[in-house]
Amino acid sequence: MTILIEQPDLGVEVEGKKMETNELVLDGGFPMPKLDAHGGGFDAPEINAFGQSFRDYNAESERQKTVEEFYRLNHINQSFDFVKKMREKYGKLDKTEMSIWECCELLNEVVDESDPDLDEPQIEHLLQTAEAIRKDYPDQDWLHLTALIHDLGKVLLLPSFGELPQWAVVGDTFPLGCAFDESIVHHKYFKDNSDTYNSSYNTKNGVYEQGCGLENVVMSWGHDDYMYLVAKENGTTLPSAALFIVRYHSFYPLHKAGAYTHLMNEEDKENLKWLQIFNKYDLYSKSKVRVDVEKVKPYYLSLIDKYFPAKLKW
Repeated sequence: MTILIEQPDLGVEVEGKKMETNELVLDGGFPMPKLDAHGGGFDAPEINAFGQSFRDYNAESERQKTVEEFYRLNHINQSFDFVKKMREKYGKLDKTEMSIWECCELLNEVVDESDPDLDEPQIEHLLQTAEAIRKDYPDQDWLHLTALIHDLGKVLLLPSFGELPQWAVVGDTFPLGCAFDESIVHHKYFKDNSDTYNSSYNTKNGVYEQGCGLENVVMSWGHDDYMYLVAKENGTTLPSAALFIVRYHSFYPLHKAGAYTHLMNEEDKENLKWLQIFNKYDLYSKSKVRVDVEKVKPYYLSLIDKYFPAKLKW
């Protein structure tokens, strides 16, 4: 089944580094929707759960020290060969069979050490994001479900999925097989990555051709790529924009800094418009506001039934 979705008009330019928009830009670099004089729409908080600016990787705190150490390990170990091995291993989808909602419940055991804005169980963040989007885009049910599932790949941290280290599951993602763009957070640690000194990988295009399409680009391994594989291989009927959001929602060098746009094709440019919308909510909906899980559960179960099989291979 093909889902046709109307493309949003954001005025986003992706040909170059600068992405201009007529919307208000808040801390973190994301355009936020203008609210009318009577209020309404998504109300973005000014600070995160720790009382600091969102995605501030320089703030002095114990949490920030943990985050920086995470990125040091991530940037040293995420290599082209490593990702190839991970995709081959986890692409077999032989870990277990379960429903989408069962996977959501597993995330109660997970806290993301790479995130400077959140220390709550992941199920809280999933529902915060989904409910915020649902309020502002009530007719885009595929986007509500995409918000619910976008972080499910973090089950890779659990023993039953191999208990991968945090640096191999979470954090900002970036392409492998070409030069590491300086916009990548804590870029300095790539000096200890072997790919930095590989002449096949350390140029702007590396092993790729300009305009090849992001689907053909090897991304750093983590929950994004894993959930993309799970959804795609289990035959989801979600539109391509949803799969794009799932795979690239942590690709901040692209949707914050405008890096790597030379690798995008026309479909990527259209899907990026929806990712720009999604990331406003993914980032700024992280708060201490609780969601009544039992109240909203029937709605999301109906969406899961619409777009996914009852059981998925993971």
